[in-house]
This record gives sequence, structure tokens and C-alpha cells, in this order.
Amino acid sequence: MTTATPEVLHPERLQPEPSDVPSRSAGSKKRLRLRYALIYLILVPGSIVFVAPFAWLVSASFQHTGDIFEYPINWIPENPTLDGYVEFFTTTPAFRWFANSAFVATTITALQLFLNSMCAFAFAKLKFPGRDAIFLVILATMMIPGQMLLIPNYVILQHIPFAGGNDLFGNGGHGLLDSYAGLIVPGVVSAFGIFLLRQFMHSIPDELLDAARIDGASEFRVYWQVVLPLCKPVLAATAIFTFMAAWEDFLWPLIIISDPAKFTAPLGLAMFVMRNQTDWGMLLAGSVIATLPLLIVFIIFQRQFVQGVALSGIKG
Repeated sequence: MTTATPEVLHPERLQPEPSDVPSRSAGSKKRLRLRYALIYLILVPGSIVFVAPFAWLVSASFQHTGDIFEYPINWIPENPTLDGYVEFFTTTPAFRWFANSAFVATTITALQLFLNSMCAFAFAKLKFPGRDAIFLVILATMMIPGQMLLIPNYVILQHIPFAGGNDLFGNGGHGLLDSYAGLIVPGVVSAFGIFLLRQFMHSIPDELLDAARIDGASEFRVYWQVVLPLCKPVLAATAIFTFMAAWEDFLWPLIIISDPAKFTAPLGLAMFVMRNQTDWGMLLAGSVIATLPLLIVFIIFQRQFVQGVALSGIKG
């Protein structure tokens, strides 16, 4: 009697037929290569166009005044110098300007992340009468130009009673004008931030929140320990948007700040430009230094920033 040989003893029988192996046709591969080539053909020149001005700014900040405007452009300094940076820091209170901006921008960012996320949690995961109507009213405020709010905010801050008169919280009889609190208070809540966070929180399954509630967690604990850890990408995106806007803000500090010791970086640089219009080395050095914090923040959080923006519109 002949015993049938098991198929497992013949490895060649286990190999899939050539028709079973998925393969991409030559035409499909060619189209894919052309697609990527077209994408890079568009992105690379566009990147060069956007990066070139900043590259020239950095290069020119290390050049002597006579070399800055030479033609053709010297992208690599022939005789690099740090005179512009040295003069900028020795002739201006630049450290105080940047410290003020860092304090104001960081405080606004932290408060916005906390308050905006709480509001977004309420609008996304809690049910109460008038929830959608209130959210629509908040969204409607995004259509109001910020310039229209300058005078109302100024009047409100001027009449906020505060008799302390210290640098942080008030200026005696002038309320919160000419104080750090006056710079911070109008920007602690953002309709755009609430919208962005709410859209992301809609994608979080309600079952996770219900399980935490069944275990006895309060609503704040659900928000703090369940929802917030899942919102890291969109929180990073909101933080970048908020920090950049607060750091670059010029008009509001110009209106309410009169003490040079409280100048932020944009306001201090603007006053510096008015006094030193022809000292290009110092101006370029100051511009580079003012841009660095924004670049550092974006580079650190760029992955979360892109992920947060991409995921925020998944569910509305």
C-alpha cells in the first residue's frame, strides 16, 4: 500500500502561484513616479521661495553693513561678524523685552489650553439646555474683527477696580492698564481654540467617559484624566497657534503699555527701529532673535501640530 505524502513535505507546493502574488503593473508604477515627481516639482521651489528671505535675514545679520546690500547677494558671509548682536544686546534692554514676551505668551497659552479645553469638553461631551445655541454664539464671535474690540477692551480694563498698583496686576487708578494682567486677560479664552478642541473631542468614544463615570469619577476627573490625555495632538496645535499669536502681538501692547520696562519684544523692536532706522546690522540681529522662539516652538511640536490639525475635522 502506498501512503500519500503530506503536502507539508513539499515546500514547493506551499509557494503561491505567480498569479496569486499582488503586483503593480509597470504603467501604475510609472504613474506613481510621475505623481511624486510632480509633487516634489511643486513643493521644492515653493519651499525655496518661502525659506530664502529668512535665510538671507540670518546671513545678513552676520555681515558688515557695507556687505549687506551687495549684488549679487552674499548668501554665505565672507567676513562674518557678531557686531550686530553685541550692539543690539548692549544698547537695548532686549533681555527684558524677550522675558516680558515669554511670560505673557506662556501665561496666555497655558490659560487658553486649560479654559478652552474645559469649554470644549462641556460643548462636546455634556448635555445641557442651550448648548448648541451658546456654541453658535461663540463661533459667531470669530467673525468680529479684532480691531473692533480694542476700544471696548481698553475701557473695560481701565475701569476694573484694582488698588494694588503693582506691575503685575494693576496700575492703581488706571485699572489693569499698563500692566502684565492687562496684556494677558483679554486673550485667556479663544473661540477658535474652543472650536478646534471641540471638534477633536467629538472623536473620543463616549464609552470611555461612561466607564469612568461608572467607576465613580467626577466630571472634572473625567475631563482631566480621560479626555485631556487623548487630546495631546490638538492641544499641541492649539498651543502653537496661541503662542505664536501672543508672541507676535503688537497692536494691543502698543495701546495699553506705556512703561518701557513692560515692553514686549515686538513693541520694543518697533520702538528700536524708530530710533535706529539706518543701523541695519542691529535691526537684522534683533529680527533674527525675535523669530527664534517661534521656530523653536514649532520644531519641537511640529508632529503634534500636523496631527492635531489633521484630526480635528474628523467628526463634527
